[in-house]
This record gives sequence, structure tokens and C-alpha cells, in this order.
Amino acid sequence: MIPEDSFGSIENRMHSAGLALEELLVTAQKQDCLTVGIYESAKLLIADPDSVVLCVLAADGADDVALQIHFTLLQSFCCDNSLTILRVSGVRRLQQLLCAAVDANRNHQEEHGDFHCMLVTNPQADHCRLQEVGAYCQESRRLDQWVAELVLQER
Repeated sequence: MIPEDSFGSIENRMHSAGLALEELLVTAQKQDCLTVGIYESAKLLIADPDSVVLCVLAADGADDVALQIHFTLLQSFCCDNSLTILRVSGVRRLQQLLCAAVDANRNHQEEHGDFHCMLVTNPQADHCRLQEVGAYCQESRRLDQWVAELVLQER
């Protein structure tokens, strides 16, 4: 249980980590270091797990049993390979962020694809936002939260 007197500072850290995640994902997409989609992510994790620096699992509700099973398997694989995992609610915000950066020439399916799993891949990059998101995830683990969670707000 989180102490009430530290709620404000935790809320601020969550907000800051959310902004950092948004910036990190957009930057990773521009640098072609973002894998989007459950199946695409699973293929990359099997082929080259060492290239992954962050796994983002996004869902707004727990109603989709198949999605939860996929998440459980992905989380297990990431834990076995010591990869940082972050669960996010706010799939529409992710779509807003990442579709805005998509080239207008791409087809409709790509623009509105599966945003439930994203992998950031670029171990050489020392992106300050990656460090901030990683620190937030590490702090969550210290608070006995196995997988860090964030809520992204629509704008």
C-alpha cells in the first residue's frame, strides 16, 4: 500500500514518467527503433531479445481474455530476459501520438494497427527519457509492483 503522504509525489512521478514515455515512443518511432504489435513484438523477442530495452503493454480494460493471455506470456518472457516492462492504459493516446508521426502515404491498416504491445529497440541510444522511464519502473518494483503501470491522458 502506498502511504497517503507520498501520494502527491507519486502522482507527479507518474505524470512525468507518462510524458517521458510519450516522448520516448515518438523518438523511437522516428529513429525506426519501435516495434508495434503483439505478433511483431513476439517475433522480435524470440529472434533478438538483447536488442530490446523496453516492453510497453497497453490496454484500457481487462475484458479481452485473449489479450490478457498474450500479455501474461510476453511479461513472462520479458522477466526471464531481464527486460523492463511497463503496462499502460490509454491506447487512444498512443494511437494519437504514433499515428500523427506516420507518413500519409501508408495504408489505413498500418495507421490504425495493434498498439497493445510495443518494443523499444536501441541499446546504443542513451536517451534521457529511456532512463527516466526505466527509473520509474525500477521504483515501482521497489514498491512491490511487479509490473509498473501508467495512465496516459488524451489531449
